[in-house]
Amino acid sequence: MTSRSFVPKGAASFRVAYDGPPRDVYFLLLPKLTLLAFTSALEPLRVANQVAGRELYRWYVMTGDGGPVTCSCGVNITPDSGLTDVPRDAMAFVCAGIEPTETTSPRIIRWIRRQHTFGARLGGICTGAFALAEAGLLDNRRFTLHWENQPAFVERFFGLEPTGALYENDRGLITCGGGSAATDLMLDLIETHHGPDLATIVADMCLHFRSNLQQTKQKSAYSFALGSRNPHLIAAMRLMNETLETPLEMTVLAGQLGISRRQLERLFAAHVGTTPAQFYIDLRISRAHALLNETDLSVAEIAAATGFNSASQMATRFRKRFGMSPRAYRKSWSAPTAV
Repeated sequence: MTSRSFVPKGAASFRVAYDGPPRDVYFLLLPKLTLLAFTSALEPLRVANQVAGRELYRWYVMTGDGGPVTCSCGVNITPDSGLTDVPRDAMAFVCAGIEPTETTSPRIIRWIRRQHTFGARLGGICTGAFALAEAGLLDNRRFTLHWENQPAFVERFFGLEPTGALYENDRGLITCGGGSAATDLMLDLIETHHGPDLATIVADMCLHFRSNLQQTKQKSAYSFALGSRNPHLIAAMRLMNETLETPLEMTVLAGQLGISRRQLERLFAAHVGTTPAQFYIDLRISRAHALLNETDLSVAEIAAATGFNSASQMATRFRKRFGMSPRAYRKSWSAPTAV
């Protein structure tokens, strides 16, 4: 790796009572990674060094072939190296983003398994959990990834269920949902390594309001999105999400919530502006949209996974929402774009 200084100058300072060597952190960047998630993980390490005035952390960036990698936003990042074995006391994070099933390779999976065998601590940022699952590292572990990609993950890896938390650290295997959740994850590690005072200063430097709770749900939860704390409404949305494959009739759903169907309809009209039935269908179509993008399941399989009686029934709803059939949508998405 290229020799460089990991301690930038800054005005804020904090004395850290630590005499050990710096901790090395490696980031493996996959194509189409989310830049926000990567920088949200990296910057707290830089700030920790800056306020401490010494190398608490060193970081290195790798790609699968050693060449530049293009983020989902189009920005190119030049790495320090291609794949290389990391020290057994180091941490290595797989940073991914959109289309996670298309951006890994057998060589990368072998590299992940080798680092795990040799004792490195491994983690996934944003959708890095896809690669960790391919490598067989998530069995019997708590883990998470970005909420948008969880439906496709569950369909691809039967029996593996992400928690939906901001981040997870289960026996040294570290994952987060991406975005600013990567900052929460790194602040948690900084606190573990160097105490809560340093973690607080780093959070302040990042202008980041720390959740302090590992199990805090990702902010896409409907209770946050709608700004509502009505327990029946939140429970209804949760139950709908849990039964997309086998949708409930509205009277049955209301009965499970302990309210009448009319009460359920009034709740959705007041807080969501639509009927519960339409909201339910929109959830199922959104799930179908995600599965079309991120899996190779057939249209018929996706229809079954989203509770439709047939592919044609799903296609009718999908066309109404997106203006084209599922097959046409998938074809348009995979077709090369003229430049």
